[in-house]
Amino acid sequence: MESKKLAALLSSLVSELLVLVLLLFPSDSCNSNSWDFNSNSHGILFRIIRHYLSCQELATSLSLFPISKKRKRTQLREAGSEPTHEDRDLERGSRLGELNRVAHNPDSFKATFRMRSSTFEWLSGLLEPLLECRDPIGTPINLSSELRLGIGLFRLATGSSYIEIAERFGVTESVTRFCAKQLCRVLCTNFRFWIAFPAPTELELVSKDIEGLTGLPNCCGVIDCTRFNVVKRNDCKLTSDDEVQDDSIAVQIVVDSSSRILSIVAGFRGDKNDSRILKSTTLCHDIEGRRLLNATPVIVNGVAIDQYLIGDGGYPLLPWLMIPFVDAVPGSCEEKFNAANNIMHVFALRTIASLKNWGVLNKPIEEEFKTAVAFIGACSILHNVLLMREDDSALIDAGDYSLYDQGSQFYKDAMTEENLTEKKASDSRRALATRVTEFS
Repeated sequence: MESKKLAALLSSLVSELLVLVLLLFPSDSCNSNSWDFNSNSHGILFRIIRHYLSCQELATSLSLFPISKKRKRTQLREAGSEPTHEDRDLERGSRLGELNRVAHNPDSFKATFRMRSSTFEWLSGLLEPLLECRDPIGTPINLSSELRLGIGLFRLATGSSYIEIAERFGVTESVTRFCAKQLCRVLCTNFRFWIAFPAPTELELVSKDIEGLTGLPNCCGVIDCTRFNVVKRNDCKLTSDDEVQDDSIAVQIVVDSSSRILSIVAGFRGDKNDSRILKSTTLCHDIEGRRLLNATPVIVNGVAIDQYLIGDGGYPLLPWLMIPFVDAVPGSCEEKFNAANNIMHVFALRTIASLKNWGVLNKPIEEEFKTAVAFIGACSILHNVLLMREDDSALIDAGDYSLYDQGSQFYKDAMTEENLTEKKASDSRRALATRVTEFS
């Protein structure tokens, strides 16, 4: 069997397996306007599949250029009939001129699709059966999977309007809309396992990496929240002020020291504060229900330290969430703890900066709220795909990430000795501050 057909077959089998798992273990956290994937019930299987997908044998088995495959037309014109305007558009769209034009220029390819050509061809082979299996009812699209992927990625990577994309790829505007939304739908439905909270064994490795960088033991990642603006315009054309509807989407992420996204929640309105969003998420419920971050504590200066996340001052201090000290004295162990906290915070900001490096996200998203959420989810999945493939095309190394820190208002704790949960969190933070001092 040809390598590309084999890759497509394996991709299809994996997707069907995922659908079965999602039917057997449905997630209550998903709805039409939100994207929350932190469930621990799928973790082991998803990590096995993700390991399979990362195999270099599959990555090297695909070939994209030159492309000679032609899809069969589902509906044929009767003999002797004149081609319609739509037929001409579809026939123009079947050409891969734009892909071929940039394929031989690595820098141009990265700028156009936010990934290397090798990653593009790997992704194209993987998604092929899903991108080609469902066309608009009554309107078959005579486009290869490569061109469908290229159009969708171009929308995400550059943020260009559908009209501009249609002109560039020689297709109709409706086709560009379909391809962009279809790509997001396939990624967010069939490949969301690329964002999965690590299993205990993998989480231990995450903690070891963080401890080696910061001196913080048993830390499992950093949590942060950012906002993406949404502007709804009639037909994406601004003709008067009252046709514009401004909104924003809050997105909560947890990342490790490589800026890999371990958990993401998108879909809350941006006017909610970070702490309120956290308390409404599956992630919070799973941690407090001891379904996540439930490994044996480590002892630091006589204090049992549970697994925890690092957060900024926009979050509450909890036994599993360590935030900076307020008004730390210069040179104190509290200040050194804050410095270690800031090191971790940079990884979150780097991830946020990299997401906003996708053209469709670095400016107000001109889509319906639900579609904007799907765009954010798709770019987040692609972020992890690029890290998995060691493709740095969409990653930002800005040095100074302060522009991406939206400065959440500090959460002022009113802790009392009677509140045992808050006292435990305070004791854990002070023990960690002492450990960081010893590390430095």
